[in-house]
Amino acid sequence: MEKGLTHEEQLILQEKLNKARAELTILYEISNAMRTTLKLDEILYIILTGVTAHEGLAFNRAILLLFNERENILEGKIGIGPDTGEEADRIWRQIETEKMGLDDLISAYKKSAKMLESKFNRMVTHLKVPSKEKEGGILALAFFDGMPLHITKETISNYANDPLLNLLKVDELAVAPLKAKDKVNGIIVADNAFTHRTITKDDMRMLIMLSNQAGLAIDNSRLYEHMVTRSHTDSLTHLWNHGYFQYILQEELERSKANNLGLSLIMVDIDNFKNYNDSLGHQFGDEILRNLARLLKDYSRKMDFVCRYGGEEFTIILPQTNKKEAYSIAGRLREAIEKYHFPHEEIQPSQKLTVSLGLATFPEDGLTNSELIASCDRALYEAKKAGKNKVFCF
Repeated sequence: MEKGLTHEEQLILQEKLNKARAELTILYEISNAMRTTLKLDEILYIILTGVTAHEGLAFNRAILLLFNERENILEGKIGIGPDTGEEADRIWRQIETEKMGLDDLISAYKKSAKMLESKFNRMVTHLKVPSKEKEGGILALAFFDGMPLHITKETISNYANDPLLNLLKVDELAVAPLKAKDKVNGIIVADNAFTHRTITKDDMRMLIMLSNQAGLAIDNSRLYEHMVTRSHTDSLTHLWNHGYFQYILQEELERSKANNLGLSLIMVDIDNFKNYNDSLGHQFGDEILRNLARLLKDYSRKMDFVCRYGGEEFTIILPQTNKKEAYSIAGRLREAIEKYHFPHEEIQPSQKLTVSLGLATFPEDGLTNSELIASCDRALYEAKKAGKNKVFCF
């Protein structure tokens, strides 16, 4: 007859069961949070919050890189973690005092753009690593092998002068590939730079399980964003169309109100565009619109939204931008377009293709979509009235 478990063995078994239950709960909560959105930036934030939150995997810092297939590089997309030990103590005390759980930390992202303004995140988002194994070091190794890596104090000497270690300045870290359909689409890196807590086998196991879920969530998000891009893109100019312009302006206005940030809007109209259509036909006019769209995109910032408003009118949404900054950007756009040699521009009254620009800024020129657009339109009218090829503020 088999002997029953001793009291001590029962306690050990109960402890293991409690630990397994806690781990499953963590993964379940993070997985549920990832299902609440299809927006890639929100998905990435949720993943790393799960890696760094005390109620999650509890690493001190984490970074996430995605594979850019077109350029064959790994690009840093987001980094979550304090910049200093003092900041780490302050954040952890605040979380403990306010009893912030995983849901609270995740919802904080939607409420505040300041969550990602840290020096650490800015450093990560500038990171571009060749995916070639010899040049990319640890990251490229994890990417090509599709296998997790645990860099310890004992093995770190094998990776001397590795770009990742030079960046993070730690002597231990965990690396896990993000997979979807047996294809690696990114990498998660985590460390304990401030507490110096040893990364255990359990830590690695949890990170790997989370990475497997995260890879699928990222893949789904990218498919969704590809569909959104196609449905919201103007077929002629490949800029955002009028419907998406209205949507994103509303989104950015709400973000500006919530975070007390400026927001500017530029409206661009081609001067005497009718000459092209009347003299050379609509096909040639379409070519002019495509050329201008490319110029507007090239001379705008990455953070700006360049849209086709309709006909020969374009709009540019400039987040976190005051009137002075927006006026300077509009001026550079006007000059760049005036200097550019458009085909057959000699048919224009000034022998050059030019544009007029109207400018309005939240909150002083309007508090809603319609108010800001109306103010911008009036400024554009004044620029036309004053002789064209000018920038006017509301």
